[in-house]
Amino acid sequence: MSQSALKASTIAAPMRFGRSRVCRRFVPVLAVAVAALLAGCAQRDSITVGAIPDDYRTNHPIVIAEKNQKIDLPVGAGDRGMTGSQRDTLSGFLDGYDRSAAPALTIAIPAGSANEVAAAAAGRDFARLAVASGIKRNRIVMTSYQSASAEASAPIRVAYISVKAQTDKCGRWPEDLVETSENKHYADFGCSYQNNLAAQMANPADLLGPRKQAPIDAEQRGKVIDGYRNQPFFDWQAEGEVSY
Repeated sequence: MSQSALKASTIAAPMRFGRSRVCRRFVPVLAVAVAALLAGCAQRDSITVGAIPDDYRTNHPIVIAEKNQKIDLPVGAGDRGMTGSQRDTLSGFLDGYDRSAAPALTIAIPAGSANEVAAAAAGRDFARLAVASGIKRNRIVMTSYQSASAEASAPIRVAYISVKAQTDKCGRWPEDLVETSENKHYADFGCSYQNNLAAQMANPADLLGPRKQAPIDAEQRGKVIDGYRNQPFFDWQAEGEVSY
């Protein structure tokens, strides 16, 4: 072998050795980079999936807001004042009126209708019944509205604003119930339950925080303490020991 060939082989050997060393160093770094990228993708997927609400309390939350409570009471053209059925219906409607908040009670009487005269007389009786029910006279507003037809007998509308616990309207079916590939609740799931729970809240403020505690009944507390003191002695430590 010539000296030039020997030099070439001698130089090539370190070069191959250096490349193999570089490759051995580069492969672990590449593996770490690929693993980091895959981990990043997995983390983004979990965040995206976790951000989708699948709780009926989140999809149909109970909120406290003002709501216009109203009722339309029909009045015949031949009526002379408030009838017995109107008294019963209006009394039941006024049971939901909050006397402590004392919102304005509006009695809207139709004008330009066939029963205009009878409605005016019945409206005055409605106001008297409201006062007898405990509503302050200065919180009753008598107003009128134009009837849509002069030949029709328009009703008297009684309304007031109250704070109620409520949810959104039920009956939304944006998707087919058969589509369960994501294993999630359907859109209307839990809506009726939340609505019924909100309707049972006599005081919506209870959802915001606890009420102030009532004064302690000292007599009842004394009876409970005396009953505790007079009961037979019970050795909890002895009874609690277990023998094997």
